[in-house]
Amino acid sequence: MATFRLCAFSDEAAAPLEGQIAALHRNGLDRMEIRGISKRNISVIDENEAREIKKTLDNEGIKVFSVGSPIGKVAVTDPIEKELERLKRLINTAHILGAERMRIFSFYYPKGEDADKYFDTVGEGLLRFTEVAAGSGVLLCHENEKGIFGDVASRCLKILEALPSIKGVFDPANFMQCSEDVLPAYRLLAPYLNYVHIKDAARDGSIYPAGHGDCEIEALMRLCAESGHTDLTAEPHLKVFAGLSELESEEKSDDTARRYSRGFKTNDEAFDTAISALKEVIERSGNTYR
Repeated sequence: MATFRLCAFSDEAAAPLEGQIAALHRNGLDRMEIRGISKRNISVIDENEAREIKKTLDNEGIKVFSVGSPIGKVAVTDPIEKELERLKRLINTAHILGAERMRIFSFYYPKGEDADKYFDTVGEGLLRFTEVAAGSGVLLCHENEKGIFGDVASRCLKILEALPSIKGVFDPANFMQCSEDVLPAYRLLAPYLNYVHIKDAARDGSIYPAGHGDCEIEALMRLCAESGHTDLTAEPHLKVFAGLSELESEEKSDDTARRYSRGFKTNDEAFDTAISALKEVIERSGNTYR
């Protein structure tokens, strides 16, 4: 039996930091993956703001487990210099917040084109990211995401084999939305992973609480327990929240509403449901959490 350490994207409960802290406390969590504060992405938070956030979180007994950055969510054909500067600023933010990890992505490739032909360009860009992060104490963790180079398991493997200083963030729902079966993807990537995002999805792409979609989350929890991947970040996506449009700039608003709005009256309600479902599925898997 394994004990999972729970974390969450608390900006899905509330935009202001105070509301996020309340949601974490209410659900018995003491860690967050920081992404947005008061409708502002973490990438635009300056040093003084980061210090104030850190002070507030310390007073509330909450740690920043990872920085949920947007790094790499740009076109593979764009010049990379602007993204490198943004990464430098975010690494400094991570230091201030005490975060040892940062979520990154592997660039959008042109729709309708063969993603594999961009592997060299993607690899060069990610290599530049690792050079910026080298010696910083901040581990870059690549998340699979629809529409980027590393959206399917085989291309995630290419990245993680080529760049061993980058580890993986495994998101089962994102794989499901790319028509990938979750458990084979996990088995393929397990040696390269650092932590796991938890949201569930049906085969049509709609998002559900953990254990209520087609991602086989209960079986995934058993595999994670066996492999030692016990750090989990809940990413509810059960209701449209402040900042979602920035995260999914290529999605149409009606498609976003179809996939994310599930009849919850408030973001707090959606967040609490997601955390409760995750705890329940962990227990059903024969494991525990804290």
